[in-house]
Amino acid sequence: MGFDKLSLTGRALKYLSQREHSRLELERKLAPHVEEGEDLAAVLDALETKNYINPERVAQSVLYRRSSKLGNSRVLQELRSKGLDEDTVRAAAEQLKDTEHARAWDIWQRKFGEVAATPQARMKQMRFLASRGFGGDVVSKVLRGQAPEEDR
Repeated sequence: MGFDKLSLTGRALKYLSQREHSRLELERKLAPHVEEGEDLAAVLDALETKNYINPERVAQSVLYRRSSKLGNSRVLQELRSKGLDEDTVRAAAEQLKDTEHARAWDIWQRKFGEVAATPQARMKQMRFLASRGFGGDVVSKVLRGQAPEEDR
């Protein structure tokens, strides 16, 4: 008698043990495994009741993992794609807004390190930072060589 098949709760706990997941993420991952007679919503409700699914922890986890590599707009878009409510996303945006220039500067320094000499190189640097989700004002500050301490 083997335990070859995990229950929905077992699968959810397995996913949650690897990293924080939002309710929507778990719903998407578990939906293909629902069998007749199983209630996915009840399983997710039980996990939320026990605080295994917590939107604030999901947001903090994403901020911790992704903010060092991405700009505000990309991080916030990722939070929205995880199905987090707008209040949680706004709170995360507040945490990120003061550090965007410093994060962009750090990423730019690691990738390029010097102000572009040609317009083509400058455009390449602009596209790189913009694709990472940094705003136009931050990108222009970085490409002017304005270090974050000079902001204030």
